[in-house]
Parts: sequence; structure tokens; C-alpha cells
Amino acid sequence: MNSFAVRALTVLWPAFLMAGVAEMLVFGLVDPSDLRWFGGETIGLSRQAIYTLAFLIFWALISAASAITAWLSAARN
Repeated sequence: MNSFAVRALTVLWPAFLMAGVAEMLVFGLVDPSDLRWFGGETIGLSRQAIYTLAFLIFWALISAASAITAWLSAARN
């Protein structure tokens, strides 16, 4: 495996696991059918769609934070 793949997996795999944890914490407290847009209208998506989108958003945010940390750590060396 080349070094880029190793670095990508080093960032993406822990971010995937933590996105799952974040999903459980958020939706353990919030019912997806109660979510509303800023204007007050309900989000017109199924529960599964909301779970999926939230997971992907969490994964992207955590991956970005981890990638920045890895990049800054590599720049220091």
C-alpha cells in the first residue's frame, strides 16, 4: 500500500468510527421527525435519509479536522 493510502486510512477510519458515535449520541437525544428548517418547516425526508445525511456530515467534519491535524503534524516534522 502506498503512503497516501496509509495516510488516508489513518484519517478516515477513526473518523468513520467517531461519526458512528456522534450519530448515536445525537439521535439518542433527538428524534429525526422533530427536526425543522430555520423557517419552522419540517424536513421532508425519511428517518433513514436523515440518519444517512447526518452520518455523512459528521464523517466529513471529523475527517476534515483529523486531516488538518495530520497535515499540521507532518509539516512540523
